[in-house]
Amino acid sequence: MKILVIGSGGREHALVWKLAESQQIEKIYATPGNSGIAQYATCVASENNSPVALAELAVRLEIDLTIVGPEAPLVTGIVDVFNRRHLPIVGPTRAAAQLEGSKIFAKDFMSRHHLPTAAFTICETPESAFDIISSKIYGYPVVLKADGLAAGKGVVVAQDEAQANQAIQDMMVEKTLGEAGTRIVIEEYLEGREASLLVFSDGKQVIPMPPAQDYKNIFDGNLGPNTGGMGSFSMPGLLDKNLKERLIKDIAEVTVQGMADEGTPFRGILFIGLMLTESGTKILEYNVRFGDPETQVILARLDSDLLDIFLGIANGDLSQVKPTWSDMSTVCVVMAAAGYPGQIQVNQVISGLKEAESLENVKVFHAGTKLNESGELLTSGGRVLGVVAKRFSLEAARQQAYKAVELIDFAGKHYRRDIALLRH
Repeated sequence: MKILVIGSGGREHALVWKLAESQQIEKIYATPGNSGIAQYATCVASENNSPVALAELAVRLEIDLTIVGPEAPLVTGIVDVFNRRHLPIVGPTRAAAQLEGSKIFAKDFMSRHHLPTAAFTICETPESAFDIISSKIYGYPVVLKADGLAAGKGVVVAQDEAQANQAIQDMMVEKTLGEAGTRIVIEEYLEGREASLLVFSDGKQVIPMPPAQDYKNIFDGNLGPNTGGMGSFSMPGLLDKNLKERLIKDIAEVTVQGMADEGTPFRGILFIGLMLTESGTKILEYNVRFGDPETQVILARLDSDLLDIFLGIANGDLSQVKPTWSDMSTVCVVMAAAGYPGQIQVNQVISGLKEAESLENVKVFHAGTKLNESGELLTSGGRVLGVVAKRFSLEAARQQAYKAVELIDFAGKHYRRDIALLRH
């Protein structure tokens, strides 16, 4: 089979790496890919990233199955375009992708199906948002979320009224996030331990993946601004067995059934961000694709063929698919560029990758890298590398990951030193 993977980050590198193990695959293409992905796949440029252009690329390359990494193509309807042309693809339709594409759709969906989430108010105008903040009904901190996709920058946790009003001004008045901030959700702040529950779905049933936990803040101790993710880990027993079974039954299955009942069946990867609070588990958000860097630690624990799962999703039938997972623990430490998540430095020479990957059970995934004309590896993005280690205990995996990180160097490198140490 010929496979096409859409995307260029660490998540897509992990997908291509795992797919490359399949005996059923003859060739993997990636668009646009990156220098790490190029070790396993042929990277090709698309005329543009529109769904139609990507469908044309799939036809030209005679692709048997396309896998979509990032959320933007899904929200803009790539699956609908491929379906109309009878091109097999893994991912939800545009209507189903609203679970991530619109915070308001997701919150209304949770309300309709009695799914647990933070108390919230939808604000259609800046005036209504300022009124909610001045009423202090949610206290502080308070959470403000842009309705649309905002590349990880659409959530503000305001500590006081001044910060909340500034967020409204930025999103709704100044339109710093474009159309994404035209409408916003204001909601209560939840305290507890975060967990990420990912499931594969064929539109009817779900197959859970091992839970993972990620770290969003840029600095140790969960301080500083939010990022796309500074690290993650996965381990047996991360969620209590009974709790996990309850979350699958009461949240994941209810979500998939609810989407089917509304005529928008969800096929693909459903990511459910959860907060384990003292008053029970609440849904923070839905994503309609693999998370990053959760994908890196989850797929490192997959022992069976990832392609079999993807074929089951594309065919709308996962009933015969029984994935097997390792009982080892995995840790991913993200190495970021100086200035991330703000103004970043790029074009810094990266060294030490070969030495890092020579360590037992270590894999380095490329997120923001490129090769120059001399063949040197350079930084090209905010999150540069994801260093993953797999060992029989979480602490051993953690130590191995940081041992590898210390062998890698580039000017201005930044990484958290408490990944898999701090249970938040």
